[in-house]
Amino acid sequence: MEEELGNPVAERILPPAEQEVSNEEDAKIKKYLRGEGANLEVLKDKKLKGQLSVIEDLYGKSAKAAAKVEKWLLPSEGGYLEAEGLEKTWRIRQETISHEVDILSRRNQHDIILPALGPYSLDYTLNGRYMAIAGRKGHLALVDMKDLNLIKEFQVKETVRDVVFLHNELFFAAAQKKYPYIYNRDGTELHCLKEHGSVLRLQFLKNHFLLASINKFGQLHYQDVTTGSMAGVFRTGLGRTDVMQVNPFNGVIATGHSGGSVVMWKPTSSSPLVKMLCHQGPVSALAFHPNGHLMATSGCERKIKLWDLRKFEVLQTLPGHAKTLDFSQKGLLACGTGSYVQILGDLAGSQNYTRYMSHSIVKGYQIGKILFRPYEDVLGIGHSMGWSSILIPGSGEPNFDTWVANPFETSKQRREKEVRSLLDKLPPETIALNPSKIGTVMAVKKKEKKTKKEREAEEESAIDAAKSITMKKKTKGRNKPTKREKKKREIFDKSKKPFLQEQIKEEEELSRKRPRLGEEVELPKSLQRFARKKTAT
Repeated sequence: MEEELGNPVAERILPPAEQEVSNEEDAKIKKYLRGEGANLEVLKDKKLKGQLSVIEDLYGKSAKAAAKVEKWLLPSEGGYLEAEGLEKTWRIRQETISHEVDILSRRNQHDIILPALGPYSLDYTLNGRYMAIAGRKGHLALVDMKDLNLIKEFQVKETVRDVVFLHNELFFAAAQKKYPYIYNRDGTELHCLKEHGSVLRLQFLKNHFLLASINKFGQLHYQDVTTGSMAGVFRTGLGRTDVMQVNPFNGVIATGHSGGSVVMWKPTSSSPLVKMLCHQGPVSALAFHPNGHLMATSGCERKIKLWDLRKFEVLQTLPGHAKTLDFSQKGLLACGTGSYVQILGDLAGSQNYTRYMSHSIVKGYQIGKILFRPYEDVLGIGHSMGWSSILIPGSGEPNFDTWVANPFETSKQRREKEVRSLLDKLPPETIALNPSKIGTVMAVKKKEKKTKKEREAEEESAIDAAKSITMKKKTKGRNKPTKREKKKREIFDKSKKPFLQEQIKEEEELSRKRPRLGEEVELPKSLQRFARKKTAT
């Protein structure tokens, strides 16, 4: 009977293999959809309904095309270490990994020892190809990580506390003893930023072309590197700090302080956006997840906390101390302290971080900064005796978008990208906790005018409430009938006052809208010839 009628439920049932493929395709299409579609059934305007239906169809087609591109053109998948039986991933050493990987990956494992010039800090470009290193004793160098070639190194002969790349590998900034300096790729000094003072930490906001710094007096500076103008100068008022990070999602700068608080700033406001009490002791390190919704902080009371920035709540508290923290592109969290590095991972996707890998450098070396290399399964470590590089499987994004970051870009592509990024530069005003609100229209609630009956009913209820108030019996001389009557009259008038004021306002609005009959309305000169002429009496 079902075969004759053609049961639609039976037609939709697919074999298990095909069903799994279709579910994967649906998941990929849903990933690229632009939110929930508009409810077209509610709309009465046929023209608007037709336009929105066309737009929704285009969005659906683009999501399907993006899912196909991911399937066929982005075949690489990130892989993690997998343990068998009683084996644990954090017990696997770097020597074991180097025997199992290819030659190119093995080249990423190195340990450079320069004991006379450390401790070292480092930074990578957005595409992960170039690395800038800065020794505390004044050693600055640029390295091409693709060929492991030294591009330039020089000695500034003074203390260097931090280094950061600007929009590409041609320019980088170094926080030196008195002021931060900007150098080009050839090591030529281009600018001395004296307004910043003695800087402890530097950060660069790539979408806004802003160089942010925090100095030893607790002053936060924002400088536009395209025009040279200062976008903002604020005093934090929370003392000296060398803990500062930028949220890649919204461009908000976060600073950690000795009181255990993490404060978030934007360049157009002297008051902080958010002030969170994260730890009972000083904040030693903080880092942001690439999605911008997860923040990791470490305190001196030996606790590492993971925060959900959408609700400002603690998701997880882990035991341990970290002098430096960093998230990878795939969400792995690296914690470095002393001569030990621990990598935590959320492999199940449940926002529950567990131990994934660990690495110990030579005992006595003190880790200063750790940083994941973009688009590579590599973790860079700057320590007191030089810098090292270790392999962390699954940390980097396996498929890169050439419009965003191209590790193999030519000089012509770099120039075109620089021009395009300057044209797409965002103003400092766009930095906010929720950047998705920018461009939306704020709904204004119209005040509903009450009817005459409703107002009369409210007035009567207010008068009845005033009449029902019982007067307190006071001492002799203050409980006279005249005084009690006067007090009752005051309460009665007070209850009627807001209704009288509202009535006066309505009458004034009406008188403004319609001119009085006795008054003459003076027309402009261009319209006076069309006015009626008064008849002579």
